[in-house]
Amino acid sequence: MKRFPLIYVSWIALCAVLFVGLRGAEDPSRRGDRILNNDAAARAASILTADARYRGYEVVHIAYANRGEGGAEARWVVLLDRVPHSALHDARVVELRAKDGRLLGIRAPR
Repeated sequence: MKRFPLIYVSWIALCAVLFVGLRGAEDPSRRGDRILNNDAAARAASILTADARYRGYEVVHIAYANRGEGGAEARWVVLLDRVPHSALHDARVVELRAKDGRLLGIRAPR
């Protein structure tokens, strides 16, 4: 009967040590060959809103397009629209290279 509380406390201590020890570790389920979708969205928004004409724009949708899916290389395709939303009349698409987030192009949606 006395063993259960000791095991319970030991388990909590082990979990706490692992939590603190692994807090800065990379997520092994994430792919290493491309930037994260959140980083791509933030980068696309900062690139587009750097131009004064697009100051009130925000990310509406983001998608990953592999090589051969309408382009020569893998890329993040980020759709941005102004606020309040214009039903995509004033929307812009920012394409970023998936590997490093370099700007590939800015265009109107098709």
